[in-house]
Amino acid sequence: MSLEGAGTLFRKEVLRFWKVSFQTVAAPVLTALLYLLIFGHVLEDRVQVYPGVGYTSFLVPGLVMMSVLQNAFANSSSSLIQSKITGNLVFLLVTPLGHRAWFAAYVGASMLRGLVVGLGVLLVTAWFVPLRLAEPWWIVVFAALGASLLGSLGLVAGLWADKFDQLAAFQNFIVMPMTFLSGVFYSVQSLPGVWLAVSHLNPFFYMIDGFRRGFFGQSDISPWISLAVVGSAAVVVAAFTLRLLASGYKLRQ
Repeated sequence: MSLEGAGTLFRKEVLRFWKVSFQTVAAPVLTALLYLLIFGHVLEDRVQVYPGVGYTSFLVPGLVMMSVLQNAFANSSSSLIQSKITGNLVFLLVTPLGHRAWFAAYVGASMLRGLVVGLGVLLVTAWFVPLRLAEPWWIVVFAALGASLLGSLGLVAGLWADKFDQLAAFQNFIVMPMTFLSGVFYSVQSLPGVWLAVSHLNPFFYMIDGFRRGFFGQSDISPWISLAVVGSAAVVVAAFTLRLLASGYKLRQ
């Protein structure tokens, strides 16, 4: 892998989303803040998930991680589909960059955007609710793994889609449902048996639950189980993405 070439492509991808940061960073932060204000206002005095943890405090880590995941996915998927549709992808194809350099640059930029948005959500919501960092290492681990997993998945979606409608379908029917049904707004332990079992099949649940563990020192399942599931999913999706890039899937048509 050409480190210099990967670094150049990474900087290009970072500049791409940073030049429109009002849309790519500020807008998702505002959306998360609206979720917090609405759900927190309605349910603060009615729901307590963990002992000694108010509902609004419980909600913040979920919103932060949701923002990280959605924006990491959006960055790599939108960049690739835009390059395919506008035709400027050819300028990358003629470079001597290998598939590993493509992967490192696109996923690295997606991770950066996801983490920047997540940090922005955390800083803004800190004005409204006190948070504690019981086990901060879990916050770092699950944020990084989750962002890399969704960055890789975004590349898969961008490679597969030939138009924006297909990409929107991938996001609306796969990414969004898995995110909202992962325990962002509730504890899965409150679900009836069948839906509890279904929730445990959702890898997004393990990202949210492990990330939340870092704030409160409490979680629905062991963070080590979550780490094993998320880590395995990240490796599998990354390997699949690298395979698609190496084969030139829908890149050289």
